[in-house]
Amino acid sequence: MDYLKSVVPSQLVSERGSNLVIINPGSANVRIGLAKQDTPFNVPHCIARHTTKTGKSNQMISTQVTTTSQQQVDRERAFNTTASLLKIPYLDESSSFGSRKTVARIDGYHQPSTNTKKDTAFPWTNVFEDENEARAAPDVTDSGESKRKYRNMIFGEEAMRISPKEPYTIHRPIRRGHFNVSPQYSAQQVCEDLVAIWDWVLLDKLEIAHSERNKYSAVLVVPGTFDSREIKELLTIVLRDLCFSSAVVHQEGLSTIFGNGLSTACIVNMGAQTSTVVCIEDGVSLPNTEKILPFGGDDICRCLLWIQRHYQNWPQLRTDVLAKPIDMLMLNRLKESYCEIREGEVETAATVYSYEDGMPAVAHKTNLTSLNVPPMGLFYPNLLVPELFPQPPRTWFQDHENMLEETWNMDFGGGGGNMGLPVWDSFAVSPLNPKKEEKIGLAEAITSSILSAGRIDLQRKLFSSIQLVGGVGLTKGLVSAVEERVLHAIPPTEAIDTVEVLPSRMDPTFVSWKGGAILGILDFGREAWIHRNEWMENGIRVGSAKKYRDSYYIQAQAFCFINS
Repeated sequence: MDYLKSVVPSQLVSERGSNLVIINPGSANVRIGLAKQDTPFNVPHCIARHTTKTGKSNQMISTQVTTTSQQQVDRERAFNTTASLLKIPYLDESSSFGSRKTVARIDGYHQPSTNTKKDTAFPWTNVFEDENEARAAPDVTDSGESKRKYRNMIFGEEAMRISPKEPYTIHRPIRRGHFNVSPQYSAQQVCEDLVAIWDWVLLDKLEIAHSERNKYSAVLVVPGTFDSREIKELLTIVLRDLCFSSAVVHQEGLSTIFGNGLSTACIVNMGAQTSTVVCIEDGVSLPNTEKILPFGGDDICRCLLWIQRHYQNWPQLRTDVLAKPIDMLMLNRLKESYCEIREGEVETAATVYSYEDGMPAVAHKTNLTSLNVPPMGLFYPNLLVPELFPQPPRTWFQDHENMLEETWNMDFGGGGGNMGLPVWDSFAVSPLNPKKEEKIGLAEAITSSILSAGRIDLQRKLFSSIQLVGGVGLTKGLVSAVEERVLHAIPPTEAIDTVEVLPSRMDPTFVSWKGGAILGILDFGREAWIHRNEWMENGIRVGSAKKYRDSYYIQAQAFCFINS
């Protein structure tokens, strides 16, 4: 304790954070960095593997888009509902800006834009090992055989910028908040891809060699969508495959609280493909308040494309965000640059690019309209028609071991009595099925979550302590929109008249990661940490002759530490 009284915070972070790696996996991106860093490396969570199979490659595993006629009707109705709120023309009416539609191809030299980030094209990835030679020499010999050797694996944004004509298959191991397991993408392959991606980040970005891994520990900040089986697989990856000496698991909601220096709040995490809502009281998650919504930033991008095509503002391009991930990079940049929530017509002139089969990108000037509608899909999810993909087989979530044996009377310590029981008892004991998603709007999800907290004093505190995190949290105008719509969603019978979204202390994209770093640095006792040799022996031993292998218990250990 004397050390804690005298140590400078920066010194504490430097000393205890230099050998602590924080890993926050998501569906679209993974954030990995040392706890002493201000921000982590944020890379697309995908891998491209070279294939020798003939036929069309470069396909996103387990993904297809199917829009039914009813979904189309619902989408148009949702647009018109949103249009009336934003005071813009309905879908079948002409926008004053859109009616002067202009689409022009730009060839050769053109005047530089004032915002180069918005207007710069993404280059195709060089898929050959010798980059300098690949730029200077032709791709094939007279016999049609490649002169150079293809890179076996390509990671992150580079993987997304591979031309569809190249012999690569892109894998996304996590999709919609779960392992992307399907008949075409086995659980083993998913785990192998996760190992490869994370190992690449550790080697290439953090420069942590395999021989040095045993000197490092890992903090896993897992999304609230993950199930027990998935968390266990991640622990195996970290401890067995990546060779960390020890690891601990924290949920994103809990980590977010510490990332912003709070103890009680309603955490709204809006990622690329899923959004979650959960309430935290005094550093302990309230699982009965958890809501999982099957939409996120990627769906907003696709809604943006749908609207522009409807108004014929989009050039005649073969834009396909699933077959060509580079198109998703372009749409995501347009969304981040131009989409916002405010009344009135939100329109702009922008440059979009066509990426065709490895040819240089071609710029097209066009007018984009109704840019305030796509982010409103958070409140009216019928605007966002998600892609459909095969769900993991039901048996994949089953665990034939008796995970809950001897846990109900377990004394977690830290205060005596049945201190740990409420934490453990609050977890839903249902590892057989994925967590249930709800197709409701963000305002209804937040309201329902907070009202599930029980006590009126806690509800009032939570309504005044809403935290928006994740990449979508950066959307301009979202804070006021959430406050207004949540207030209107509260039933009139509830004695609550104040809704407030608290400002984030840092980039909302990295709050959960930063909270994991703080939790890892301040956890001096490390009683909840799992050591590599213990996990490799197929269990965690706590006390005498007791073995616990369930990830629900692992999470409960973390909450127990925070609450002690």
